[in-house]
Amino acid sequence: MSDPRLLSGVTVVDLTHVLAGPYATMILRNLGARVIKVEPPRTGDDARSFGPFYKDISLYFSAINTGKESIALNLKDAADRAVFEQLLGMADIVTENYRPGTMEKLGYGWDSLRKRFPRLIYGAASGFGHSGPYMHRAAYDMVVQGMGGIMSMTGQPHSPPTRVGISVGDITAGLYLAIGLSAALHKRNSTGAGCKVDIGMLDCQVSILEGAITDFLVAGVVAHPLGARHPSIAPFEVFKTQDMPIVIAAGNDHLFGLLCTALGQPGMAKDARYVTNELRFEHVDALKADIERTLAGAKAADWLDRLDKAGVPSGPLNTVREVAANPQVAARNMIVDVTDPVAGPLKIAGNPIKVSGVPDPTRQPPAPQLNQHHAEIMRMLNAQKKA
Repeated sequence: MSDPRLLSGVTVVDLTHVLAGPYATMILRNLGARVIKVEPPRTGDDARSFGPFYKDISLYFSAINTGKESIALNLKDAADRAVFEQLLGMADIVTENYRPGTMEKLGYGWDSLRKRFPRLIYGAASGFGHSGPYMHRAAYDMVVQGMGGIMSMTGQPHSPPTRVGISVGDITAGLYLAIGLSAALHKRNSTGAGCKVDIGMLDCQVSILEGAITDFLVAGVVAHPLGARHPSIAPFEVFKTQDMPIVIAAGNDHLFGLLCTALGQPGMAKDARYVTNELRFEHVDALKADIERTLAGAKAADWLDRLDKAGVPSGPLNTVREVAANPQVAARNMIVDVTDPVAGPLKIAGNPIKVSGVPDPTRQPPAPQLNQHHAEIMRMLNAQKKA
């Protein structure tokens, strides 16, 4: 029976390490691609040494590399280079997230590879991309969060600069790389030729600034931290109740009317300060005070039940503990099981891309041990030589 996954039959030779690149190849693997991690001997992917650890296994590494294969190769060693080049000959995609120029020094830059492997797609993720005055600068997630403007907009008003709580610089780069590589595969189907997909982390941060970049370029408005408040919609933030905060996002006049009715305050929708979103945002502090005055009369669970029944977008302010126990998360297979040969049973995040006709397993294979698949991969390459 053929594999119904969207990228079944695609082979990725993956030189990436830590997060941005491995996140992209994780997505490709989840969509059915075969991902062969080519790691440095002895140490492997740097993320293998990142905590937290469980029974000497990096949970960080395990979460991003499930189902991949590992072979350790020294790309400065002639014999290992020969193996690597055999892998490139059978691959659809090669990925790397070294600093620009590293692959050229090894003899495997795009200009060299395209001549030898014209169908090969080359995916690169780096701090600043492969052009521009910053291309050779080192970068980590924290650096591009700072440079890309997102930290200047995050946190409470007048608070110190605040990092987003996840590595959004790396993760967005991984997402864009996966999108670019998938599109490149589609294009190759018609042209027969590979191409280079060049992703800069800073570029990705600029691309997700949403309306803030346009607001500045057109109107000269510089975004600043607003806490949980939306920069242009009200009410659209976190509100206190009798016992704990909740999120309410009434994004248009109709929803605001439903909210007022659910709060038992239908007259608020006719208040001259609140009849349009523009007016509500102009009087956002007064609006929040009016809403919280009502919310103080009952507990969060009661309000969320009322708001849900009224069709008002709303929800609790969950911790990761509560996310992991959420029935919707469970129903969508967003927590899946892994059995690691060293650590034993683990749980990781599932695949958010649900596709009709494609199984969505509740169990994933473990991340590979360093060089675990060397013998298997060599047998495959030797068999290809003889064929």
